[in-house]
Amino acid sequence: MTTPDPGILPPPGCPAHGKSADELRRLYGPVAEADPRALYESLRKEHGAVAPVLLHGDLPAWLVLGYREILEVTRSPSRFTRDSRHWRMFQEGRVAPDSPLRPMVEWSPNCIFVDGEEHRRLRAAVTDSLEQFDRRGIRRYVIRYANQLVDSFAADGQADLISGFAEKLPMLVMTQLLGMPEEYGAQLVDAALDLMKGTETALASNDFVVETLRTLTERKKVAPGHDLATRLLGHEAGLTDDEVMEHLRLVLIAANETTVNLIANTLKVVLTDRRFRANLAGGHMTLPNALEQVLWDEPPLSAIPGRWATGDTVLGGKEIKAGDLLMLGLEAGNADPEIRPDLTAPLHGNRGHLSFCSGPHECPGQEIGRAIADTGIDTLLARLPDVQLAVSEGELHWRAAWLSKRLEALPVRFTPPRSAGQGGAREAASDFASTMPGPLPATVPVPPPAVPPASTGSHAVRKSWWRQLLGQ
Repeated sequence: MTTPDPGILPPPGCPAHGKSADELRRLYGPVAEADPRALYESLRKEHGAVAPVLLHGDLPAWLVLGYREILEVTRSPSRFTRDSRHWRMFQEGRVAPDSPLRPMVEWSPNCIFVDGEEHRRLRAAVTDSLEQFDRRGIRRYVIRYANQLVDSFAADGQADLISGFAEKLPMLVMTQLLGMPEEYGAQLVDAALDLMKGTETALASNDFVVETLRTLTERKKVAPGHDLATRLLGHEAGLTDDEVMEHLRLVLIAANETTVNLIANTLKVVLTDRRFRANLAGGHMTLPNALEQVLWDEPPLSAIPGRWATGDTVLGGKEIKAGDLLMLGLEAGNADPEIRPDLTAPLHGNRGHLSFCSGPHECPGQEIGRAIADTGIDTLLARLPDVQLAVSEGELHWRAAWLSKRLEALPVRFTPPRSAGQGGAREAASDFASTMPGPLPATVPVPPPAVPPASTGSHAVRKSWWRQLLGQ
């Protein structure tokens, strides 16, 4: 990562209000990532519902911590736009070319970065295409892949449910929905996680995702199938190839990161909270309702960028200047004492949380994420009814980044089931196909890839490796 240049320290009129970088809290780095929740609460006590912070490269921004203030921002597109070209840091050339912020905030032709009529056109293409997938078919597909993953470790009597289950299931499902072969799954998981973490190699990982999906788009124009890529290409909204690719990237990254974390967080609660698991086992709480409780307490994304002020305004008592970036603190908003004075009170089934944001840009694929999570967890618990944590809860560790945090591992032990089942990918594809008209999605053949360079490698080295994988 580049060393912050004195020229990009907070200028007059920015969120810092004249403060130096040393006086502001950073949302990145080891201090911030050690305990994001504690950082949010400290900022809330110091600044209230809206706090000045620094992002990578010590670029100034506002972190919105209040529940009502987040809703105000997300539901007021005329005041707070999604078009990142309004960001003053971009306009003044203060964002370094290799900044890890770029994959998440740089403008691209998708529904995330536009408002008004253009947003309605692009979002309609995404929602219409996603709604064409049969929900029951997706669930049966998830069951088959979940069984396949359980089969891979069932005989051992022990497993890590993060690396062996949570990190694999969503991408296995999503690559097939997009019309890709499952061989892409592992590499896309690695790349998607890397760019969400904002590492030094985030740009290279983003390049890999973009090139992979661009290749897929070209293939689907020649060999269409019953998949999201084909449906976006044929939608009446008339998307360009770039728009199709960008929306495939959006769906893939958003669905994978959020669903992996939702599965991991829910399994952690099931394994560590006896009352929670007893309520599930006794029928007092359904798994879908349990997911909503987890979405309140442990949202898949801690914060998201964001919105940009279209003009000078006031939010939470703070003077926001035109072109300022606002980060939405979803985790902090869900825990806002103004709306949740008792964080221990159950909220089973309450969908008022901010985990999928709100307003015109609310996540369009959240129901697919819920279907993957609750069906996958239900399948796992049915196969391994006596599964229990293999270590004490205090030995669990989190890996945090500027937008999310994730359990590093969830080691468990269980009685190996008598039958390992037959939950293979071929059967999953066959079962899913039975719910859809026509043949299975055409796939893009690719040889098994080698191991990528470590995430600490240089941008050039990692980008070169991704391009070799793509045969370019």
